[in-house]
Amino acid sequence: MIVGTLEQVGVQQIFALIGDSLNPLADSVRRSSIEWIGVRHEEGAALAAAGQAKLTGRLTVCAGTTGPGSTHLVAGLYEASRDHAPVLALSGDMPLQFQGTDYIQTTKPDILFRDVALYTETLLSAGQAPALIHQAIAAAYAGRGVAHLTLPQDVLSSRGHAEVASIATLKPRGQIAATENDIAEIARLINQATKVVILCGAGCHGAADELRTLSDRLRAPLIHSVKGKDIMAYDDPRWMGGIGMIGTKAVYDAVMACDLLLMLGSDYPYSNFLPTKPVVVQIDERAEALGRRAPTAFAAVGSVLPTLRLLLDRVASKADAGFFDATARARHKWDAMLDKQSDPARSRDRIHPQAVARTVGDLAANDAVFVFDTGLNTLWSANWIRQSGSQRIIGSFNNAAVGTALGQANGIQVHDRKRQVIALCGDGGFNMLMCEFMTAVHHKLPIKVVVYNNSAFGLIHLEAESIGLPPYEKGIQFPNPDFAALAEACGGRGFKVDRPDQLRAVIAQALACDGPVIVDAVVAADEMPNLPHVELAQVGNFAQAKIREAVLAFSGG
Repeated sequence: MIVGTLEQVGVQQIFALIGDSLNPLADSVRRSSIEWIGVRHEEGAALAAAGQAKLTGRLTVCAGTTGPGSTHLVAGLYEASRDHAPVLALSGDMPLQFQGTDYIQTTKPDILFRDVALYTETLLSAGQAPALIHQAIAAAYAGRGVAHLTLPQDVLSSRGHAEVASIATLKPRGQIAATENDIAEIARLINQATKVVILCGAGCHGAADELRTLSDRLRAPLIHSVKGKDIMAYDDPRWMGGIGMIGTKAVYDAVMACDLLLMLGSDYPYSNFLPTKPVVVQIDERAEALGRRAPTAFAAVGSVLPTLRLLLDRVASKADAGFFDATARARHKWDAMLDKQSDPARSRDRIHPQAVARTVGDLAANDAVFVFDTGLNTLWSANWIRQSGSQRIIGSFNNAAVGTALGQANGIQVHDRKRQVIALCGDGGFNMLMCEFMTAVHHKLPIKVVVYNNSAFGLIHLEAESIGLPPYEKGIQFPNPDFAALAEACGGRGFKVDRPDQLRAVIAQALACDGPVIVDAVVAADEMPNLPHVELAQVGNFAQAKIREAVLAFSGG
């Protein structure tokens, strides 16, 4: 019943690690059209499901067996939960007769999954099955998040008495337009403003044409959150860059100078990069996201695309392009600095991480999917890759979890084995779940993994200095294996590069390979990112940290 229902709603894979309580499920999958993707760690299963669901917006499924097999799912499921992707998680469990007796591998799954799941229930009888299966899938789609079912082995093996009804209702949630009154008020506020900036978040995917039209009509710069970076090509003259640490000074200055910031499909969380005066006008599908990040003049519940189409009929053209042109000039100045920093010839004997990101981005396929990991590597990838407009960018942008890129890349690659999928990982994050490279080898997934190898948790180093503390090197620095040799030992291809004059050729060769690949890119460990805005207190903290580091080095501490 479960597997048949999943087939009917379009599920193509189940990501799981087999175990005794899942044997009945696996046996049914074997006789279905669904592909069983055996992973090396259950967190990898949840990440694969999350990555695919983020890309497609369609329901994906992961499973873990009794006790620890299910607890391992939870960390990965936060990816789907925080990034609003529909995932159904299935937990095998001990037979009902052993529950409540402190039996081996005992857990309380409904409690365990309560924080991460919109819906979590235990299937106690075959008679419950049709209603609970329907409810779980409906919840995942309605809330765009995680639904979870616990499946005791004896119940899972029992004979069902009915089929799941109303399957046609189990589908992605449709888009909604803001109300006529709300659109009229937003248009009024826009028409009276003189300096408008449009912040584009993930909710703007699919609305690129409407955003360009609105930008041209209002002479308004388009800026983006990192989740919205891939909506348009990097070189679109309206697309001024990102906001926040993964952003530009031109954008920061424009946001602080504008008299109306139109936030579209974004719940951008860092309030220190948003206006402190009530000039924000926000449109979002989620009512709970309205007005919680910055003082907001007006907000409306609605999906970006249908709301913009109605709004375009109401807003008047603006003739003064001075604000737009000033932002564009500042953007070009910032871009020229990025270009210099990403030039491999900048150093003779060291590869700078900016050069790795720029080279990978420029050599990638026009429709490639980039999967970013979390850490300092996120800044290199997000700031220096020049996206084509047809490429996609996926990452742990709300959960901000280290070590998630490889698992998500596997799920995305399974969805389309012919599309180029590139995981850009810090070495710390890659170490966490490097076993999932074996999943790629096992299932012939041609993912390309690029590791920024600096033998340290780079962002932790930066964060310590930002509050005036010398980094605790014993906790930050670590030895690495030879990642290229690891790839070969696993049955993939491995490349190592530590000279800037060889970088482009090595990356090109790696991307041209048919199967799974790891590129071990040894990069400068002391590289500092460009911060678009630094508070005076932070300057003092950095200086204080550097003095303390010098004292510790002198004293041998």
